[in-house]
Amino acid sequence: MELYQRVALNQDFPEYHLKQGDIATLIDTIPHPHQGEDGYILEVFNALGESIDTVIVPKSAVSSLKANEILSVRSFVTVNSSSIYDGETKI
Repeated sequence: MELYQRVALNQDFPEYHLKQGDIATLIDTIPHPHQGEDGYILEVFNALGESIDTVIVPKSAVSSLKANEILSVRSFVTVNSSSIYDGETKI
């Protein structure tokens, strides 16, 4: 995979509020600190192109986008200790 290419997640990452099929941009690779599987650093954007998170996932959790795939949109809701953020307003 090449840096700055868009990729799809192969699995859910509930700790990041990301789901299988979500799209991110590959921004770097990172070695595993204890000889495990190396990882990718991904930047996640909302539908307007605004950066919303940077995450680290195993390389096996990412695949290249394919010409026969269609992008879709879903709501991104995060929960922190003081509020719920739905991508537009605090609830």
